[in-house]
Amino acid sequence: MIDSLVVFAVSLLIGAIGIYAGARVIVDAEDYTYAVVTALIGAIVWGIVGFFFGWIPLLGPLLVFIAYLAVINSRYPGGWVDAAAITIVAWLSVLVVLYVLAIVGVTGFDAVGVPGV
Repeated sequence: MIDSLVVFAVSLLIGAIGIYAGARVIVDAEDYTYAVVTALIGAIVWGIVGFFFGWIPLLGPLLVFIAYLAVINSRYPGGWVDAAAITIVAWLSVLVVLYVLAIVGVTGFDAVGVPGV
């Protein structure tokens, strides 16, 4: 149980790094704690919407992703385009961080709070 909580916490912090990087580049936001809360809310929304709608072919994953974008859009200034840009930068940032950590043998290749990673 403790191991699962540690993995969740570390994964959440890594996911928040991506959101922080995306928000800093796109909308010049500089609060990592805000990014951690955003990653947590995004993960919860992703899980709930995925549970109810994720099983629908094609439409389900799209609805889940739109719900995640809505979280980013509601938490950061700008519109849907900025939210999508933050998400893309977050995804790429997390991929780089996880790749480096996987190479040195610290972690696996997944993170909480950024979809698809």
